[in-house]
Amino acid sequence: MPLSFPIIDPVAISIGPFAIRWYALAYVAGLLGGWFYAKRLAAKADLWGGLRQPKPIDVDDLIVWVALGVVLGGRVGYVLFYNLASYLSHPLEIFAIWRGGMSFHGGFLGAVLAIVLFARSRGLNPLAMLDMAAVVTPIGLFFGRIANFINGELWGRPAPDFPYAVVFPHAGPEPRHPSQLYEALGEGLILFIVMAFAARRFGFRRPGLLGGIFVLGYAVARIVCEFFREPDAQLGFLFGSSVQALSGGITMGMLLSVPMALVGAGFIVMAARGYTRPSKTVEAA
Repeated sequence: MPLSFPIIDPVAISIGPFAIRWYALAYVAGLLGGWFYAKRLAAKADLWGGLRQPKPIDVDDLIVWVALGVVLGGRVGYVLFYNLASYLSHPLEIFAIWRGGMSFHGGFLGAVLAIVLFARSRGLNPLAMLDMAAVVTPIGLFFGRIANFINGELWGRPAPDFPYAVVFPHAGPEPRHPSQLYEALGEGLILFIVMAFAARRFGFRRPGLLGGIFVLGYAVARIVCEFFREPDAQLGFLFGSSVQALSGGITMGMLLSVPMALVGAGFIVMAARGYTRPSKTVEAA
C-alpha cells in the first residue's frame, strides 16, 4: 500500500502579500548552519597546520560571496544544462528565479569561483578555503532536499511494489520512490558525517584533500540516487531510452557527476602526495 503524500503548504509563513517558502528557509538554514560550523572550524588552529587561518570576519564575508555564487551559478547552470531551448525562446524567464529551476552542479561551480576569488582577495589559501566549505556544504544539501520533498518536486521513478513508495500530487497516480529523501540521506546526512570525520582526521593541512573527498562523495551519492529519481521531463534519458546502466537510464545528473568524480579523485591523489602543499615562504607570508 503506497503512502499518501503529506500535504504541506509550500509557503511556510504568509503575512498579507508577503510569503516565505520552505525552499527559501532551506537555503537560509543551510547558510546559517554552514556559517556556524565554518566559524568553529576556522577557530581551531590545530586543523590548519601552519596555513593562514581565516578570521571570524572573513567567514562572515565569505557567506555572502558563497550565497551569491550558489544562486547565480545554480540558475545559470539550470538554464544551460536543463532547459536552454525554452529559455532562449523566453529569455526574460531566466530572471524568474521564484518560479524554480536551480542546478546543483551550476551552483557548485558558482560557489567554487566565489570562494577562490574571495580567498585571493584576502590572502588566504584557496584550496584550504574550498576544503572548509566542503565540510559544511552537506548541511545545505540536506535541507534543500527536504524542501524538495515538501514541495512535491523532483520525485522518484515509479515503484509500485515498494512498500514506502509515495503518490505525489503532481506526478500522476503511480506510487514513486521518495528520491528527495534518499538524496537528503546520501548527499546530506551521510556525506556530512564523512566530511566531519575527515576534517577531524586530516584537518586542512593538505589543501584540496577534503574538497576532493566531498566532490567524489557527492558524485557517487548523486549517481546512486539518480537510479531512483525521475529524469527531468524536458530531457528524459540521455542518448535514447534504450541506453541502460545497471537497469537504469543515463540522466543528466549522472552525466554531470562523472567529471566531478574524476576531479575529486584527482585532488585526493594530488593532496595526499603533497603536490598542493604551499611552500614555506608562501605559508609564512
